[in-house]
Amino acid sequence: MADYLEDLINIPVGPLGIIAMPGCEEMGKKLDFYLTKWRKEREHEHKETLNFRGYDRESFLIEVHCPRFGSGEAKGTIKRSVRGLDLYIISDVFNYGVEYKMYGREVPMSPDDHYADLKRIIAATQGKAKRINVIMPMLYEGRQHRRTGRESLDSATALQELISLGVSNIITFDAHDPRVQMAIPDHGFDNVMPTYQMIKALVNNVPDVKIDPEHLMIISPDEGAMARGIYFSSVLGVDLGMFYKRRDYSRIVNGKNPIVAHEYLGADVAGKDIIITDDMISSGDSVLDLGAKLKTLGARNIYVCTTFGLFCNGLEHFDKAYKDGWITKVFTTNGIYTNPELLEREWYCPVDLSKYISYIIDTLNHDASISGLLDPSTKINALLVKKGLR
Repeated sequence: MADYLEDLINIPVGPLGIIAMPGCEEMGKKLDFYLTKWRKEREHEHKETLNFRGYDRESFLIEVHCPRFGSGEAKGTIKRSVRGLDLYIISDVFNYGVEYKMYGREVPMSPDDHYADLKRIIAATQGKAKRINVIMPMLYEGRQHRRTGRESLDSATALQELISLGVSNIITFDAHDPRVQMAIPDHGFDNVMPTYQMIKALVNNVPDVKIDPEHLMIISPDEGAMARGIYFSSVLGVDLGMFYKRRDYSRIVNGKNPIVAHEYLGADVAGKDIIITDDMISSGDSVLDLGAKLKTLGARNIYVCTTFGLFCNGLEHFDKAYKDGWITKVFTTNGIYTNPELLEREWYCPVDLSKYISYIIDTLNHDASISGLLDPSTKINALLVKKGLR
């Protein structure tokens, strides 16, 4: 931490401001805690100069509100001036735990509702902020990233829309397809991978894990996730295998071609612990099917490490899979809403991103490079050495 504090010597882009959109209040408080703490501890010789005005404050949070009319229409309001601020807006568009009343009914907010509120708050700044940065841990419409027929390109359209509203930088985590940034090639788009946070959570919650080729193996659930699997296997120094999804392209079910079978490609998994890595759990059916297949192949423990856990079909089939021994632990981040029931499950381990996001905000506010934060290989090595795993 001391080295990090000493490195940030650039003049800030502007006084820092943080807006936590509805549903992100808990994350906003954590970010504010770290940033206020670090800036109080940081001794800077120019702290009292005009360029560092507002550098050290009691809180960087800015209150916002998105009230709804009875019809479901809404507006965005900001409770204080944001003129001249380097503004960071964090939005969880997948937080279905936030509800509003429409025609007398309680309605959970959809990704479209959250995204519309984000645009409302950006519009409410009236162009007065010095710079607007959007932190969207799970990218809005990230799965609708390519066109295969007469269909929309929602993710690319949303990125272009945010840029047209005055957003300078968009920070997201583990984008389903990072190539979507080509929609805004001359603007800031950072796709951050929480690999270090995931491995740290694993070694802290599984004390008997052995990280070597004889005892551990990384499995990619499909060819699309291979880049992530390759990185995990490289930094941990273990083997990599993958599953091939054989699909029925003659029909479409729930908007996609159904999976007929998962075919395993790779070395023998018998007697080894397995880490399945992916960007998200949606229904969870695929990952549980993989767990079952790996157990039939003789795998020992199955650890599922995914950046986002949607659990769209509930938790009961995960409970059964845990009881049947198909999975041992599931790790997902708090980048999106976590159902309180999930936190009570014995098989679940949360991965906190708040400190990592705080580092990113602090570094960008100082107009410094975040390259060191995006490549965690050195930190992963140090962690494994500290834990006696290397």
